[in-house]
Amino acid sequence: MRSPEGLEAILLVGGQGTRLRPLTLSTPKPLLPTAGVPFLAHQLAKARAYGVRRVVFATSYRASMFAEAFGDGAGFGLEIVYMTEDTPLGTGGAIRNAARALTCPPDAPVLVLNGDILSGHDIAAQVDLHVSRGAAVTLHLTEVDDPSRFGCVPTDDDGRVSAFLEKTPNPVTNRINAGCYVFQRSVIDAIPEGQVVSVERETFPGLIASGELVLGYADTSYWLDVGTPAAFVQGSADLVLGKLGSPALPGPVGESLLLDGAVVSPEAKVTGGTVVCARATVEAGASVRGSVLSEDCHVASGATVVDSVVGVGARVASGAMLREVVVGDGALIGPGNELTSGMRVWPGVNLPECAVRFSSDV
Repeated sequence: MRSPEGLEAILLVGGQGTRLRPLTLSTPKPLLPTAGVPFLAHQLAKARAYGVRRVVFATSYRASMFAEAFGDGAGFGLEIVYMTEDTPLGTGGAIRNAARALTCPPDAPVLVLNGDILSGHDIAAQVDLHVSRGAAVTLHLTEVDDPSRFGCVPTDDDGRVSAFLEKTPNPVTNRINAGCYVFQRSVIDAIPEGQVVSVERETFPGLIASGELVLGYADTSYWLDVGTPAAFVQGSADLVLGKLGSPALPGPVGESLLLDGAVVSPEAKVTGGTVVCARATVEAGASVRGSVLSEDCHVASGATVVDSVVGVGARVASGAMLREVVVGDGALIGPGNELTSGMRVWPGVNLPECAVRFSSDV
C-alpha cells in the first residue's frame, strides 16, 4: 500500500557535523558530495518516491547553503521550505520550530528524517503502520552490533515501544532508533515552542510514560549513520556499488562513478565504488579503491588511495599511500608519505616527502 500523496516531511539538517571535520568546516554534513550528488539528494529522491510532496528543512549551521543547493525543490518534484533556528534547539525543538511551516491538519501523519542517515527501509510501510494503528509516533528501528552508541528501543510482541534508552552502557536489546519517525501532527504541536527539547530524552520517554501509543517499525534493510569519515566513505561506495539503490545516483552502478570532466588514465585502477568528481585527475599506475576524489584533486602515478576522501584541489604525490584518511581541501601529500587509520589532514597543509611513515623503509 502506498503512503498518501501529499505527505509532508521535516528534514533535520541543523547539526555542525563535528565528527566529520575537516570535511564539514566549510560545508554542512548533509551537503557533502556522496556518490556524486549532495547527500540529501538521495534522501529527497527516496522521499519523493514514497509520496512525500512537501519538505520543511530544519536548518541552523550554514543555513543559507541549503537553499542555494536545493532552491524551491522543483528539481526533485517537491516543494521545499526552510525554517532556521537562531540558536540550536535540540531535536525536539528543531522539529517544533519547523512545524510552523507545515500545512497539514492536526490528525495528519508527518514524516521526520535525520539528515545523516542512509536507509533502504520502506517509508510507505512505516507510514501505513502508523496510520492503521493510530499511533502518536512510529519509530523506524534497526539492529546493530553495538547498540550502546545509539538509542536502545525495546518493544513488546505487538510492536509497542516500552522504553527509550538513549546511549545506555548496558543495552537491553540490539534494536535501536534508526532516525526516521512518523509523528501525528498534534504530537509535534505539543512540544514546547522556542525551547531546547530532545525527542530522545524527553519527548519519546514522556509519551511512553503517559500511555500514548509509540510504535516501532523494525526491519533489517540497509541502514547506515554516515556521521564519521569511515561511514561517509562507506555510504558513498555502497551507493555506487548498488548495495543501496538511489534514484539520485547520477550514473550506472559499478566499481566506479566518473563525473563529467573527470580524467582517469586507462592504466589507473579505480574500483570499490570510488567516485571521481569533476576535473579530478587519476594518473596511470595509481590505485584508488572505495574512495571519494573531490573536484580538481590530483592523484599521481604510483599513489595508492583506499577508503579515503581527497578534498577539493588536494594533491596526492607519487608513492604516497592513503588508507582510511581524510585529506582536506588544497592539502598536499608529498611523495612517500604513509597515512592510515583515521588520520585527518587539515585544509592547506603541506606534508613534505616522507614526513609521515608507518614502515621503516623509505
